[in-house]
Amino acid sequence: MDLKNKNPRRDFLKTSALVTGGMMLSPFSIPGAYASGSDEIKIALIGCGGRGTGAAFQAFGTDQNIKLVAMADAFRDRLDDSYKALSSKIGTDKVVVTEDKKFVGFDAYKDAIAEADVVLLATPPGFRPIHFEEAIRQGKHVFMEKPVATDANGIRRVIAAAEQAKANRLNVVVGLQRRYQDNYIETIKRIEDGAIGDIVGGHVYWNGGGVWTRARTPEQTEMEYQMRNWYYFNWLCGDHITEQHVHNIDIANWIKGGYPVKAEGTGGRMVRTGLDTGEIFDHHTVRFTYADGTVIDSECRHFPGAFNKVDESFTGTKGRAYMNAGNVGKLTALDGSSLYDHDGKGNINPYQQEHNKLFAAIVKGEYLYEDATRSAMSTMTSILGRNATYSGKEISWDEAFNSKIDLMPEKFTWDAMPKVLPDDNGIYPHAIPGQTKVV
Repeated sequence: MDLKNKNPRRDFLKTSALVTGGMMLSPFSIPGAYASGSDEIKIALIGCGGRGTGAAFQAFGTDQNIKLVAMADAFRDRLDDSYKALSSKIGTDKVVVTEDKKFVGFDAYKDAIAEADVVLLATPPGFRPIHFEEAIRQGKHVFMEKPVATDANGIRRVIAAAEQAKANRLNVVVGLQRRYQDNYIETIKRIEDGAIGDIVGGHVYWNGGGVWTRARTPEQTEMEYQMRNWYYFNWLCGDHITEQHVHNIDIANWIKGGYPVKAEGTGGRMVRTGLDTGEIFDHHTVRFTYADGTVIDSECRHFPGAFNKVDESFTGTKGRAYMNAGNVGKLTALDGSSLYDHDGKGNINPYQQEHNKLFAAIVKGEYLYEDATRSAMSTMTSILGRNATYSGKEISWDEAFNSKIDLMPEKFTWDAMPKVLPDDNGIYPHAIPGQTKVV
């Protein structure tokens, strides 16, 4: 794999052909595809938690004639809460999900996808490859949240499905919304034009206080408990280096125009020690080395009460760059003088903008967005980092990408057992650097 290639889709054509059986459909023969010229776009929401509900609101926030016609979730209560929020604010003339179009369970996504022109995929990330494959198989345009997988097996599936989406001219937008944020677009455009010279180093951060926990209840099976607390289990979340820090890692890859060739780092569990903290680490520090020798330092942690920092900075041969999600984009020369200072006034919310772009393209009958491959590669970069911190060893890209370790359960039923289970004291096993096998 040529890691200096910005768009490495060609490396996966053979894999895609194997997964899809070589089927190449004409865009005009795709069942259920939105037909340009029609006024109404039917959407289905797969994953009805907070992010999925937010994505649906943003779809309605476009200038298009959107109808939500189907919803799917593993849990009926999550679906009901989402439906209530959407229908009360948007109205039942737009949220037209009848009871028979509210699908619940592990296989609910298949029925919901069949009802729509465009699908919003926002379940826990472990399910993303499965749901994305099905959406593309059924010929649908897609918005899907990041990250796009939690292990290398899932990454390979997404890349293969992305090739089929491209062949069938299906737009795919992924919720790495910095790619649609003006301060990042304008600042990085100037970096690519040489404003600060060649990039020779950088730092990317997501240091915060952590996320929610949900208490175990007596009636829950182990599967339900892990599904309700998905953030704390790698098959569902990928650890916060993947679920959250992928945003910042994606910026490093964008800046470098490629992907790391290796990583080494450290991590562990300093404050995440209770019965409700699953198996994930609370801190990761990684050094990503790119093909030209550039090292980008990556840091993410969940320490309640500690200093927070979520941003990206880079050093070039002629200057420095600094960006964050608060519409900041600055370039300075080595002597400290300003080269560019982004004016964020009036910038469109990037969460909204990614939907504006997607739905506008669909209405016009244009094929413009193929985010899945680059998003899979940035997700894979985060998994490479996780492998380095979990193992305590230097891991090459090829080792990580070709790993056969599959985190997903053997089957998806409420009485099925995930692969990671608690001991008699309720404590889940977690990685131990120097001992844990990751590839």
